[in-house]
Amino acid sequence: MPDGGYLELQGLEKRFGTLAVTRGVSLSVAKSEIVALLGPSGSGKTTVLRLVAGFETPDAGSIRVDGEDVTRTPPERRRFGMVFQHYALFPHMTVGENVAFGLAAEDLPKAKIRERVVETLETVDLAGFEERRVTELSGGQQQRVAVARALAPRPRVLLFDEPLSNLDPTLRERTRRELKRVIRRIGITTLFVTHEQEEAFDLGDRVAVLSGGRLEQVGAPEELYSRPATRFVAGFVGRSSALSAVWRAGRAELAPGVAWPAEADRTLSDGQAVDLLVRPEDLALGPPGAAGDSLGGAVLERRFAGHAAFYTVALDGVGEAEVLGTPGFARPGDRVAVRPAPGAAAPRAYAKEPAA
Repeated sequence: MPDGGYLELQGLEKRFGTLAVTRGVSLSVAKSEIVALLGPSGSGKTTVLRLVAGFETPDAGSIRVDGEDVTRTPPERRRFGMVFQHYALFPHMTVGENVAFGLAAEDLPKAKIRERVVETLETVDLAGFEERRVTELSGGQQQRVAVARALAPRPRVLLFDEPLSNLDPTLRERTRRELKRVIRRIGITTLFVTHEQEEAFDLGDRVAVLSGGRLEQVGAPEELYSRPATRFVAGFVGRSSALSAVWRAGRAELAPGVAWPAEADRTLSDGQAVDLLVRPEDLALGPPGAAGDSLGGAVLERRFAGHAAFYTVALDGVGEAEVLGTPGFARPGDRVAVRPAPGAAAPRAYAKEPAA
């Protein structure tokens, strides 16, 4: 967590009745940094965003921006820009009128408002679009109009609430690239809520992973993927498979005589039951009956992915594993052997969780 962040959240708690939605959320965002709030539905990420925006008031904790405590400040006085999931554009207005609407609370002369609208539309690569109708624009262009409207009052912080979720996959990817370019150019401190890992990894300088109202880990995308701090992060970020094993002498024993190198997420006792979380690219397929550190299993499914394929393999006695391999290596029903891929990072072992 950076020291002296521009936007500081400290111990945010929010309850709705008896339900605790956020639990002691603390997060520091540097000036001009983009932080993505990532988590499944119900994790509390949108509530955190609404607390920052001022649409909800925390039951405990504080929110500071540039050293100013805004915890109890009304939304309109925080000088934060908000881009909503459905953009909330006015279809009966022109693009210029929509952007100017964001300046309604400011006492500016008409000439100054028009100047600000033109300037802001240039910032989001929509110069000359002032007289266009919103209904004439593509989804990506509409999103940039929503960004322009949020930017027109020159906010201190920009907030996004899953603004790409309504777009089809192709348009979403293109719009994400455009959005990233705009935010980088402006250099504004940004919080971005999403449940899409690809979005979070692409847009965020850092990613804050939430689960059950708590922050599980905050870090660069590469750090979350390669060094997950908790079992939840290891299972939620990227693809992984949980294999049953026993911790013995600093290794994960999956079968008699088959023990794989592993890292323990915390101190584990010898003989303790663990789950070994492994990535598909860290495993390799081999012919059935391979000796050494291989495990036998049967291919349940193959998913073609162009230059490679993902194989789901039912490993004898330890669970199912997803393995990255060449497309033509095996078919469903074939017997194969699975072992750690050469040069792969050691997977992490977690104390086995009790059955629900």
